[in-house]
Amino acid sequence: MAYTRKDVSTLTASERRRFVDALLGLKRRGEYDEFVRMHIEYYVSDGERGLRSAHMAPSFLPWHRQFLLELERALQRLDPSVTVPYWDWTRDRGATSVPWTPDLLGGNGRRSDRQVTTGPFAYAEGNWTINENVSDVRFLTRDLGRARDPIELPTKSDVESALKDPVYDVSPWDSTVTKGFRNKLEGWGTGRGSVSWKNHNRVHRWVGGVMVGGASVNDPVFWLHHAFVDLLWSRWQGRHRNHRYLPAAPPGQGDAQRGRVVARHEPLPPWRVTPDQLEDHGRFYRYG
Repeated sequence: MAYTRKDVSTLTASERRRFVDALLGLKRRGEYDEFVRMHIEYYVSDGERGLRSAHMAPSFLPWHRQFLLELERALQRLDPSVTVPYWDWTRDRGATSVPWTPDLLGGNGRRSDRQVTTGPFAYAEGNWTINENVSDVRFLTRDLGRARDPIELPTKSDVESALKDPVYDVSPWDSTVTKGFRNKLEGWGTGRGSVSWKNHNRVHRWVGGVMVGGASVNDPVFWLHHAFVDLLWSRWQGRHRNHRYLPAAPPGQGDAQRGRVVARHEPLPPWRVTPDQLEDHGRFYRYG
């Protein structure tokens, strides 16, 4: 039976506590760090060799859909009532609004070193030491809004600019494309600095700290953010019912992207599931 992913702002006190407790339970068992390791491993950029499946590629959306499902199933093994909530960053836009509350994700990092000192994931609580990272920092860090060089979260119009594009993705299927829904949502833009970060990418930058880079899973807000990204993919699917995941077939011989992107019926590593099998999430969950 399909379950419901809720807007994080609508969670009851009990639902917040159960979600947090399940995350902490996964951390104690060592399972959470496996998710961090996986995301670091599959964060392959345009400039690297080999297959890109998690980022800068058409499979950005189905890869993270499966990633979310794996985390959700792990949480539900500890508490069957738990689902991953989504954070609508077009509406809850403040550094003290949901989800940055003491009973949920805690707040911003302190000025000196960006260490998060409030909430259940604060280092001082002893439950959230960062073991897998791209640096030697052991505590959760955030810089909500970027104090030294402020940026704003994406707006509804920013999201609409992605949703209205009827084509899922276009060649060369990477971070340089300026057409297609996938990259308009993933958010690799032109230019330098903050103007080049759109939608999904801009949210990672707005949160700052460990949310910038391959180890971003260390901040639990990663899951709430990607649940909303997944919801936006679902909305795009509903709006453009005659359009599907692209490429439908692998790039041909001589194409520089051959072997570097996942086609519709090819398996997504490290799983055997294909983008085709993940296009319909209705048998797993719906959004409230």
